[in-house]
Amino acid sequence: MKLEERPYRDEYKYPLTNGQILIEESKIKAIALKDGHVGEKGYYNIRSLYFDDYEDRCYMDNENGVDEREKFRIRIYDHSRQRIALELKEKRRGKTRKQSCMITETQCRQLMKGNIPTDINVSQQVLQKLAYLMATRLMRPKVMVEYDRVPYVYRAKDANVRVTFDSNIISGSDVRTFLDEKIFGRGVMPAGKALMEVKFDSFLPDEIYSVLQLDGLKASTFSKYYLCRKYHV
Repeated sequence: MKLEERPYRDEYKYPLTNGQILIEESKIKAIALKDGHVGEKGYYNIRSLYFDDYEDRCYMDNENGVDEREKFRIRIYDHSRQRIALELKEKRRGKTRKQSCMITETQCRQLMKGNIPTDINVSQQVLQKLAYLMATRLMRPKVMVEYDRVPYVYRAKDANVRVTFDSNIISGSDVRTFLDEKIFGRGVMPAGKALMEVKFDSFLPDEIYSVLQLDGLKASTFSKYYLCRKYHV
């Protein structure tokens, strides 16, 4: 089953202390704008429900550092059921890309139970692929990941860069509560730590590169999914 081709992007991740967050965010504010979806709060909440197969292949690929891998997740924003997206995130040769389709609340609730929806339409290619893997690889929902995100967008000629700051990252194991207003879970990062992600297409502009020049700042292979699964495997 062939999904629409989209370009792969580079994605750098940096675990930060609170002090580093203040420094990095103050620098990025000078050259980029906040994403318009943040509203008055200045951030939004992201909650994802991740899937894995009967061999825990997605988890083990992260554990073993396999270069070519993929993950399926359902994602909602600010606890809302109005927009529910099913996403396929792929990694190849150190770069990532994301394919997605909208799903209904009914389809989401079926997937939460580990059931294949019976009303998949032709435009839902990501859902079609997940359904195939649920039938052949017994792909099932495994863990929830929730966090607050402050997103910045930098757009210049030939450049499309997104810098985000993720905090309050928690792992939840009761997948039945995914669409509830509140989920219960545990933090996966030490107190006072957060995550900065830098995503870009063809190149990293000098302005953004200069933001990353901070003593002690080092790119990491940090995976929110992997850490959240690690607490429950």
